[in-house]
Amino acid sequence: QVQLVESGGGLVQPGGSLRLSCAASGRSASTYAMGWFRQAPGKVREFVATISRSDGRTYYADSVKGRFTISRDNGKTTVYLQMNSLKPEDTAVYYCAVDLYGSSWPRRYQYQYDYWGQGTQVTVSS
Repeated sequence: QVQLVESGGGLVQPGGSLRLSCAASGRSASTYAMGWFRQAPGKVREFVATISRSDGRTYYADSVKGRFTISRDNGKTTVYLQMNSLKPEDTAVYYCAVDLYGSSWPRRYQYQYDYWGQGTQVTVSS
């Protein structure tokens, strides 16, 4: 069992920045690939970014590449999503997730993830 707790969402003006955090606890929490997804109102949940379980490889959706950065702490149990140059279209509920078993790369599909956080709202508006 893995528990995920997200934080850091909020209201920000276009062009602003936010940093989301996702703390993982439970069995072998440091050995997972982790990812961020988002779901805007009336839209399907979509992939945002992922970081590998061991060597720090990262992969991003084209829509956020160059603006968002995914990272994890040295203990590997907390993953961050630094979001810069935010746009109104980034408004969504952001979810983190862990992938327990996968080996292929990148991990960008929802079915590849085993546990999910409760989500944190990000609103970009003036």
